[in-house]
Amino acid sequence: MAATRTGGPRPSPVPNQAMRELRGGLSPGEFATLVRRAAREIGEHVSCDARYVGRVESGEIRCPNYAYERVFRHMWPDRSLAELGFAPRTVVRRRAPTTGPSVPAQPPDAPHRSDEENDEVLRRTFLNGGPTAVAAVLGLDQAPPSASPPPAAAPQPERRRVGAAEVRGVEQAVRDIRLLDDAHGADALFELAGQSLRSAYLLLNDGDYSAATERRLQSGAGELAISVGWLAHDSNRLTDARSFYSEALATARMARDPHLEAHVFSNSAFLARDAGRPREALRAAQAGQAAADGLGSDRLLSLLALREAGGWALLGDRPACERALSRAYALFERGERPDADPEWMSFYGEAELAGQEAQCWSALGDWDRASARAERAIGLQEPHFVRNRVLYTAELAHDRLGRGDLAGAGAHGTAAVALLGQVRSARIRGMLAHTADRLRGHAAVPEVREFLEGYDAAA
Repeated sequence: MAATRTGGPRPSPVPNQAMRELRGGLSPGEFATLVRRAAREIGEHVSCDARYVGRVESGEIRCPNYAYERVFRHMWPDRSLAELGFAPRTVVRRRAPTTGPSVPAQPPDAPHRSDEENDEVLRRTFLNGGPTAVAAVLGLDQAPPSASPPPAAAPQPERRRVGAAEVRGVEQAVRDIRLLDDAHGADALFELAGQSLRSAYLLLNDGDYSAATERRLQSGAGELAISVGWLAHDSNRLTDARSFYSEALATARMARDPHLEAHVFSNSAFLARDAGRPREALRAAQAGQAAADGLGSDRLLSLLALREAGGWALLGDRPACERALSRAYALFERGERPDADPEWMSFYGEAELAGQEAQCWSALGDWDRASARAERAIGLQEPHFVRNRVLYTAELAHDRLGRGDLAGAGAHGTAAVALLGQVRSARIRGMLAHTADRLRGHAAVPEVREFLEGYDAAA
């Protein structure tokens, strides 16, 4: 049951004069078009229209949700939210005490029923549709039903006893996040998963547990930090992702857990490559291989070699990239014991290997090889990895464009748009936005025109 909001009547809206002045002589509809265009530039997706602009300027929206905030900061990087006429999020988001598991607060502009509404539907699905352990994890910061409030004179509340049930809840939350991310993408899960992570670290920092429970709880919290970092990465929140990975690495080293450390370095290398930091990607991939040495998983070493190849490709070092790819394939073929691989590596099969190789050839400008490997990745991808199917299709459109195949780029772009409704990933939307921008001068090609019409309608 949802918590009841308290705190008295909502204050009368105060017009946002700052945003009205920034609109200048543009009509609300024209200004909304600029906002949507700015969103596409950073891989974000907002359904800004004249009505939304009116709600902002009237003061009905006192603080934008996170998606609009990122867009506004992109449009006016030298201005704070206060300088844009908005109230602090902590003031707008009023909280009420609850007697059960906490649920994420609605975005301040939740009445706008577009992307925000769809995200909330997925959030509710995540909270209510998965195993009950997920809801339990989200409420781990609540006192157990049998606990009584501490005496008035006590300076600290009673420490909660943490056992196997709580640890299993953290571990199950990690699994559920991964499954939902594979099916739907990261955008709608990031905020909710962050609440799970805060609850897990609250248990770790304030709980009372045995040494054996501590080890499992540290590993679970670290894996959860990596999952939230990945959701941030796929949502184009790259700075947030780096922060979560740093937190996970600190946890791995305190726990002396090489499996967790190798996982952090694998994700950090991927993030650094996408952020355009190839040297950092190489260092992370090589550190991951050192951590994974002796763990008995050839496919983990294969994935880390693949991460290294991505760094070399971004540096333009083709021979080093080819050597790393050769190691990745050889180690993959040797990895015939699935039980030796970490649970989180379930995504790493032949399709992912081909897809990541395609990105290497794309970075090196070898568009024929990139296209061939992307096509192979699409053909091999298992149906339940919906997000990756869209990703590989978007990559293939980009690679066909690199070859100068306008019709092929348009056709594969259309196929990606057709799948995009099933997935919420700012990273993939950003790729398609880039391809669309490059194709806009070629709308005379029928396949390109069909893609642009479908993309604009979806966006």
